[in-house]
Amino acid sequence: MHWAGLALVAALALLSVRAWLLEPAIVSSDSMEPAIGDGSVVLVYKPAGVVRGAVVAFTSPEDGHTAIKRVVAVEGQIVAIRDSELYVDGQHVAEPFIDHSRIDATYFGPVAVPEGNVFVLGDNRGVSIDSRDYGPVPLTAVQGVLLVEHK
Repeated sequence: MHWAGLALVAALALLSVRAWLLEPAIVSSDSMEPAIGDGSVVLVYKPAGVVRGAVVAFTSPEDGHTAIKRVVAVEGQIVAIRDSELYVDGQHVAEPFIDHSRIDATYFGPVAVPEGNVFVLGDNRGVSIDSRDYGPVPLTAVQGVLLVEHK
């Protein structure tokens, strides 16, 4: 009986970790390449807040499925893309994870991120459907932040 009780406690602990802290997800598009490839398995954790630069899983306003993108601006910030380069609040943002050879001269914005929202972009900007298409993402739609990736 003692072992059965320990097994039950362990199972409940694992379920609790999954429910409140970590959850696996499978990436089902190439919009985050080259950083995260299609078919990668990632772990998503549920932090207290979301910061710029975090890669997040969220419910896509486009189709209701889970999407994975990078937060490039948070509430109150102004985001723009000039000749494929990201600017936040007028300052150029270095993005070493972006393969600029995949991006043709892209322009967007500037737009202000409303309160309670984040602005997300895919790293593979040429094919990504992101906040440029469906607008800022409400924080209530964010499921968590990516912790680990494996291909």
